[in-house]
Amino acid sequence: MSHTKMWCKTRQVMVLITSMLLWEVGSESIQYAMLEETESGTFVANLTKDLGLRVGELAARDARVVFKGNRQYLQLDPQTQDLVLNENLDREELCGSTEPCVLSFRVLLKNPLQFYQAELRVIDINDHAPEFPAREMLLKISEIAPPGKIFPLKMAQDLDTGSHSIQSYTVSDNPHFHVLTRNRSDGKKFPELVLDKALDREKQDQLRLKLTAVDGGSPPRSGTTEIQILVLDINDNAPEFAQELYEVQVPENNPIGSLLITVSARDLDIGSFGEVSYGLSQDDDANEPFEINTKTGEIRLKSTLDFEAFQSYHVDVEALDGGGLTGKCSLVIQVLDVNDNAPEVTLSSLNSPIPENLPGIIVAVFSVSDADSGNNQRVMCSIDDNLPFLLRPSMENFYTLETDGALDRESRSEYNITITVSDLGTPRLTTQHTITVQVSDINDNAPAFTQTSYTMFVHENSSPALHIGTISATDSDSGSNSHITYSLLLPQDKQLALASLVSINADNGQLFALRALDYEALQAFEFRVDATDQGSPALSSQVLVHVVVVDDNDNVPFVLYPMQNASAPCTELLPRAAEPGYLVTKVVAVDRDSGQNAWLSFQLLKATEPGLFSVWAHNGEVRTTRLLSERDVPKHRLLMLVKDNGEPPRSASVTLHVLLVDGFSQPYLPLPEVAQDSIEDAEDALTLYLVIALASVSSLFLLSVVLFVGVRLCKKFRAASLGGYSMPEGHFPGHLVDVSGAGTLSQSYQYEVCLRGDTGTGEFKLRKAINPHFPSVPSERNTEESPTLRNSFLFI
Repeated sequence: MSHTKMWCKTRQVMVLITSMLLWEVGSESIQYAMLEETESGTFVANLTKDLGLRVGELAARDARVVFKGNRQYLQLDPQTQDLVLNENLDREELCGSTEPCVLSFRVLLKNPLQFYQAELRVIDINDHAPEFPAREMLLKISEIAPPGKIFPLKMAQDLDTGSHSIQSYTVSDNPHFHVLTRNRSDGKKFPELVLDKALDREKQDQLRLKLTAVDGGSPPRSGTTEIQILVLDINDNAPEFAQELYEVQVPENNPIGSLLITVSARDLDIGSFGEVSYGLSQDDDANEPFEINTKTGEIRLKSTLDFEAFQSYHVDVEALDGGGLTGKCSLVIQVLDVNDNAPEVTLSSLNSPIPENLPGIIVAVFSVSDADSGNNQRVMCSIDDNLPFLLRPSMENFYTLETDGALDRESRSEYNITITVSDLGTPRLTTQHTITVQVSDINDNAPAFTQTSYTMFVHENSSPALHIGTISATDSDSGSNSHITYSLLLPQDKQLALASLVSINADNGQLFALRALDYEALQAFEFRVDATDQGSPALSSQVLVHVVVVDDNDNVPFVLYPMQNASAPCTELLPRAAEPGYLVTKVVAVDRDSGQNAWLSFQLLKATEPGLFSVWAHNGEVRTTRLLSERDVPKHRLLMLVKDNGEPPRSASVTLHVLLVDGFSQPYLPLPEVAQDSIEDAEDALTLYLVIALASVSSLFLLSVVLFVGVRLCKKFRAASLGGYSMPEGHFPGHLVDVSGAGTLSQSYQYEVCLRGDTGTGEFKLRKAINPHFPSVPSERNTEESPTLRNSFLFI
């Protein structure tokens, strides 16, 4: 037995070597052959050599072997790139009785896309022995059957094909019968038993013969069954069918139990010998999809048909009479295809993600198939029209999915592409297969600033490291392509040390002032900020930034005239004949600030003679408000205040001296420099006395009102005094006189002052109180000179 196996294995290898096919002249595909049941991993072919490629090109171009369906019978060895078996091949499982058994496949190469069509022929080996459907056959033969009469027998089945299938039938030695081997229309061989010598029931009523079926293998295989022959009494007419061959076409979707055809046979005998019953002689009774009514001959469908599994059936129908005689006819059932299989999509290659900026990229390679036939097998393939992809047909039912132009990841980063495949059958069947394609980012977008330019304001004298604003840019790319770094671009003006003024945070674009700014030195400056992404190559954008220094009120007004730091005080000459509104002088001041911080206003704080001079608030002009008289003192001291409009306001003061003259040649009674300070002190004392006088007059007025009310209420106490004073009716005497009747000194009340220039002491003497609108006060008191009252005024 082991010797037989070894010889068989050696023969298989020889058949493999002799049956291997290379490129054929004029052939469109590469053909290979391989014995069935060969072990997985067996070398099939040197594909690199057969395709005329360079060594290593198969691996470089990502070669793939693609079969229809989901089976992968062959594969490329990852090390050698040789074509090897991926699994044991069973020809009977793959092709059944179809011969030759050819498996079509394609070799798919990328970059560039290329197909090679090839075929693998699976060569049959003699691995199946013939088998009869039953272990025993029963024949009833009349004893009057003439020699030469033929009796049909059930044929054996052999799953092998070609020379390995059944070649002949033999019967055991006997004097009455021999076996003929006949060919059926489908190429199969079936046996017929031939009567050589008439039977004699009285000598032998039954016989047992051994029927053997032999295939053409080497060594051959065989199968046997036993024929039991019963010799019957005379029945000289066998049933005969109306036709020797019946043909019928049945759609594969016919329901179970449907009537396919009715056969009919007749027997000329009468009685039990003329009664006919029907039966089917099928290769595999248990699995055959047909059944027959033994009485009526109606043949019906027992199980569903499948065109994709079997396209036709050959069935033998027997008619048996009561005497044991049989008749036979053949029934050929053609199965008609209906569109009951939806198309299938087999994805061979998928390229995802794909770069966004390259057109014409092959995204996927796939094939479509339909198990039906005819128009039911023809398919149409499509995708949505609104997608930037194209379908291109390739070899037979292979398609490539390509990009239709460059993509834009920022607009859409993922596509769900639905491949719709419809056949041309009735009704049409459709299959949809969805693939997801990711779009990878390319650095094709420069950073974009949120503003076309930036204007920022910073107060002067602000603390260092002050955050003055943020520059913001966005990048519509992703990953490192969208990561932005900010930097300052130094201006061409090298006099502006930008690096010492501001700095920027490279990560978030925040701008900081590095030191306190001085508006008076720098009102504004501008520079550019660069935003660069981290892509390759890096893309950048620039934006202009304008920084405005906001002025703070940090400068005190500076008086240009009269100069405050002069060695001698500034003295203006005023003619006594000047009219009201006469321009005495003009105070000139400046402020280094700007805006309202530099708006200056002028104010007269103090004057030797209040009401004689006025200052225009906006231009600093000092003018007279009335006519001058001989009673006006010759020397006046004006204290001026210059104030800006800032918040808080800042101010400066300046002293102005005005000297009254009778014309512009000589001053009237000039003052020695030594007496100037004493005069100023006297003027201050005069102001103090005027305030005291006003307060006294107001108090006396209030006291008079109270006393008047008290007198009216208490007439009987008229003689009484209040507070040590007597209250006479009528005019209220006193040293301080309310000349206007309002309780205060009139603004027009004037004093005549004499300046004694001979002593050099600067003493003043109040000679007489003059009011141009009222009569003089009756009482008058002269001022006595006293060393303790120098530079002072005494009111009468």
